[in-house]
Amino acid sequence: MHWLDLPPPRKTIPPAFNNNGAAREWLSAQPQADPLQMQNLLLRQIESLDASDLSAAEKLPLLDFLRSAAVPVQEILEPRFLRKALPMAATDQQIFENSQQIWTQLGVAYFRIAPHFAPAERLLPLHRAASSLRLAEYCHLLAAQECPPLLDQLLFAVLAQSEQIGVLRESLTDPDFRQLGVSNIAGHIAWAFLLRLIDPYKLGVHQLAVANRAISRWRELAGFQEMPDSDPKSRAIPLTTLLGKTIPEGLPKWLDIRAIDRKIRHRLEALQAGESPEALKLGHELSSAGCIRLLHDLREALSQRNKTPNTEIGELPLVFGAENIYTLLAGKQLNSQGLGAGSAVLAHQRMAMFGFDRVSQLPNAVRNLNIPAEAWTLLDGLALRPAEAGDRHASPTLIATSNEKETRLGVLLGLRHSLDGALRAQPSWFPDTITAGVIERQVAGRAQRVPVFIMNHDGRFYLIAPATATIKLDVGLTIETPKRRHLTPTEVSERGTDFVRYLCHSA
Repeated sequence: MHWLDLPPPRKTIPPAFNNNGAAREWLSAQPQADPLQMQNLLLRQIESLDASDLSAAEKLPLLDFLRSAAVPVQEILEPRFLRKALPMAATDQQIFENSQQIWTQLGVAYFRIAPHFAPAERLLPLHRAASSLRLAEYCHLLAAQECPPLLDQLLFAVLAQSEQIGVLRESLTDPDFRQLGVSNIAGHIAWAFLLRLIDPYKLGVHQLAVANRAISRWRELAGFQEMPDSDPKSRAIPLTTLLGKTIPEGLPKWLDIRAIDRKIRHRLEALQAGESPEALKLGHELSSAGCIRLLHDLREALSQRNKTPNTEIGELPLVFGAENIYTLLAGKQLNSQGLGAGSAVLAHQRMAMFGFDRVSQLPNAVRNLNIPAEAWTLLDGLALRPAEAGDRHASPTLIATSNEKETRLGVLLGLRHSLDGALRAQPSWFPDTITAGVIERQVAGRAQRVPVFIMNHDGRFYLIAPATATIKLDVGLTIETPKRRHLTPTEVSERGTDFVRYLCHSA
């Protein structure tokens, strides 16, 4: 395949074994109670085995042995990088790097040896390669890290070779993932591609888990096509966005998802008719309403409808944290003991962040307020910031910004660590006027003032509150605003990492 250059083998250390008996002895001597050390040791052995002079027939069972040993270690360490605030702490970042490298190196090693087998014997290494590369991409989605182009290129290469020798849809049982039952190479590759196409960074942890589970069940319903069907009911989506360049001749350029769209539609109808997510095998992470919202979002993402591109550019000062946002919107601090900010230094900071130095120029603001903000850049609708140039964040998270014309409240979606080292995310602004307010909560027996925000959208009231506010549904709230309000939350309409948005009725 002239369009793909496999990464060269990494000749680090000689392999510690050359047969299964020696491999078992080696493993029994390792510190298996220490997953961090085991992860490093397994990665080094996978690399050394890939670079060794052993024959393909000798490498295959040893790669299987290392893969089986890696699976429980990876499962233990996965929570260390599961949608942690970005940029991640150095130790967690290293655990993620090792995790994705284990799956990537296994995928490359399996793919490298596949051509050395007779066509009828290539199913196993190609199936292992597809599975490993899918897991490498999933590690990136779990950690909110952008996938390198190499992974998609390798998946396309596995797809091409499997199609060429006629094993693309031959079924195989994987002893390391028995929960999947029988699976085929096409299913694993479609699974990986579908997850990449649903805008996965916008999904929360629980949403991603449910989406991954659903797609895993429907993976083999997708079909690869060189040209989409002429049937007006066909649902084919282009794969060009994944390869990042023109797809070589002879490779499929479209993914037919008509059967998957039908599955999503049927699940939506069942949920709306009162079926539970568990009964529909969607899991227990999301409520019925949460599953309905997620499935609607998946259909929207997979529709690939042409949207008007967002061309906004410029500097974007972002305020994080409910109390800071309250100060910006209300023009006063939540607690009277807040410090003043009238110094020349703070005026200079305001000029740098907001473009003007007097806080009184902020809509609804007053003098002597200190509102910390981070300097982000808006480019084609995406917000960018050097990874180390501010606090750590996880998305979806509540944000606000202000300029001479308006103050806006919104949510930062799809935060991820890009390959160039920057943080990227999409700000989504609430379309209506927001009123800042305060409710009182009892925390450890003491009254605490909690900032909240009221939105009236299309005649419906919404309350946006910190996730820690412990608000109960169907229990009325008195909210201090310029005009005291009484609202009763009736339904959770959105849940972020640090906020919850409730649909309310007005008392």
